[in-house]
Amino acid sequence: MALMPMKFDLTKRVKLAQGLWLLYWLSVMAGILIFGMGIFFKIELRKRSEMMDNNESHFVPNLLILVGLVASGVNAFGGKVCHDSLDTVKFTKWKPMLKTYMIGCVVFCFALFITALLCFLMQISLHFALAEGLKNGMKYYKDTDTPGRCFMKRTLDMTQIEFRCCGNNNYKDWFEIQWISNRYLDFSNDEVKDRVQSNVEGKYLMESIPFSCCNPGSPRPCIQHHLTNNSAHYSYDHHTEDLNIWTRGCREALVSYYGGMMNSIGAFVLLFIIMEAVVTVGLQYLTTSLETLADPENPESESEGWLLEKSVKETLSSIMTKIKSLFKGNQGQIVMARRLGQSISKTAALVGCSRSAVVMIYQKCSKEGTVVNRRQGHEGWPVWSDLTDELL
Repeated sequence: MALMPMKFDLTKRVKLAQGLWLLYWLSVMAGILIFGMGIFFKIELRKRSEMMDNNESHFVPNLLILVGLVASGVNAFGGKVCHDSLDTVKFTKWKPMLKTYMIGCVVFCFALFITALLCFLMQISLHFALAEGLKNGMKYYKDTDTPGRCFMKRTLDMTQIEFRCCGNNNYKDWFEIQWISNRYLDFSNDEVKDRVQSNVEGKYLMESIPFSCCNPGSPRPCIQHHLTNNSAHYSYDHHTEDLNIWTRGCREALVSYYGGMMNSIGAFVLLFIIMEAVVTVGLQYLTTSLETLADPENPESESEGWLLEKSVKETLSSIMTKIKSLFKGNQGQIVMARRLGQSISKTAALVGCSRSAVVMIYQKCSKEGTVVNRRQGHEGWPVWSDLTDELL
C-alpha cells in the first residue's frame, strides 16, 4: 500500500508543477547565496589568518562553496524537469533518470545537514586557533623589521581598533610580553637597564599597552602607561570599570564575530534543507501522478501520486534486500574471478606458455561464442580443452 496517496487532476498537477518550478529557482538563488557566504567567510578567515594558529582549516568555507555550487546545479535541473513535466514528449526523456535524481537529492540533504553541523562545531576549533594565534601575534608585535612579521603590528592594531578589544584575554596580557622593539630602547638609560636586568629572560616588561587599546569615546586622555599605579595619575583608580581603554579580550571579540557569522550561515543552511525536502517531496508527487494517469493519452484524466510506493517498513526491507543481493553478487564475482585466475595459471603451466597468451585465447573463444569444455587437468585443476588445443 502506497504511503500518503493523493488524487490529482490536471488543474492540481499544473499548479503543483508551477509552484515547484518557482521553489526550485528560489533554491537556485539560495544556493548562490550559500556559495557567496562561503567565499565571504573564507576571505574573512584569510584577512586575519596571521592571528590564527597555522593549523586553522578552511575546510568549512570550502565545503560551503562546494555545497552552494552543487545546490544551484541540482535545483536548476529540478526546475527544468518541472517545466517540462506537463509536456508528455519532453517529460519522457527525463523519466529514466528521475529515480537516481531523487536518491541524489536525499543524499544531498544529508550532506547539507553535515555542513550545517560543521558550521556550529567550527566555533570550538576557532576558539583554540585564535587563543594560540593571538598569543603568538602579540609576541611578534614588536618585530616590524623581521621578514614575515612586518605587518603583525598593523594587523593587531587594526583588529583592536575595529573590534574594540585589547590583548588576548584582556589588556593585562600586554604586561607579560615585550611589545617594544630593542631598537627603540635607550639602553644607556638606567631605568631601561634595570627593567631588562630585573627580568629573568632579559625582556623589557612594563604595565603599558599599545595606543590601539585606547577608547576614543572616553572624555579623559588615554592612559597607556602605569595602568595599575593609581598614584601615577590624578583622580585615577584602575579597579573601576570606566577605564579609558578596551577591557574586552580580542579572542572573545573575534570568536563572537566569527561565531555569529557561523551561526547565521548554519541556520540558513538548515532552512535550506527544509526547502530542499519540500521540493523533493513535491517532485515525487508530481512524477508519480504523471506515471499513474488513468488514460496516458488524455492529460486531463485523473491520477494518483504518493510519497512512497510501499510503506516505510516495506521500502526499507526492499532496500536492504537489494543491498544484500548486490553484496552477494559482488562476492560471487570475486570468487569466480579468483577461480578463473587460478585455472589460467594452471593451464599456462601445463602447456608451457605465458598467462597473457592463455587470456588472449580465452577472450577469443568468448567473443566467437566457442563452447569451453572442461576436463580434469594437471593436479585436478580444470583446464579448457579449446584453450589447450589452440595453444598446443
